[in-house]
Amino acid sequence: MKITALLVLKCDARSDGSEPVILANATDVSHFGYFQRVTVKQFIVFVGRTVAKRTPPDQRQSVQHEEYKVHSYNRNGLCAVGFMDDHYPVRSAFSVLNKVIDEYQKCFGDSWRTIQADSTQPWPYLNEALTKFQDPAEADKLLKIQRELDETKIILHKTIDSVLERGVKLDSLVEKSSDLSAASQMFYKQAKKTNQCCTIL
Repeated sequence: MKITALLVLKCDARSDGSEPVILANATDVSHFGYFQRVTVKQFIVFVGRTVAKRTPPDQRQSVQHEEYKVHSYNRNGLCAVGFMDDHYPVRSAFSVLNKVIDEYQKCFGDSWRTIQADSTQPWPYLNEALTKFQDPAEADKLLKIQRELDETKIILHKTIDSVLERGVKLDSLVEKSSDLSAASQMFYKQAKKTNQCCTIL
């Protein structure tokens, strides 16, 4: 799962054919050959501008282009575009774009509405976002919680397996435990007797 580029553009709602203006641009083309990188960056700008222009205000869309998906979110003329590979979850992609737009508006307010030419000034947050959100779980809290639960489950299974590998018998632990009342110990023994027909040796 990889994010190759994030762009923020001003998309004019007028249909007079004006091209979207690039407000910020961050790319990671390190996985391309050295001599391909300039061409890839130019292609990202071209495709990003084209997709942003065709994304209606207050809409989200995803466009498949070769092995990439280009995700676009236009919020009242301020548009975020992300180039992700096929394996990057769509939900996480739009979470990233939403965060990028929120952060842009927090930093620059409505000043973007008056910009008429592409910006060449780097915006540090966009570069940080490009690095931080390579892991989709950083963008999507539900995905992050699910991954943590999966990791906890794996650790729990490993812990139980390691206890059983050491030859520690659960029966002897129950008998020695001072935390269990006599009734609880009796319940454990009765349950074990009842379930004996189902144990596999």
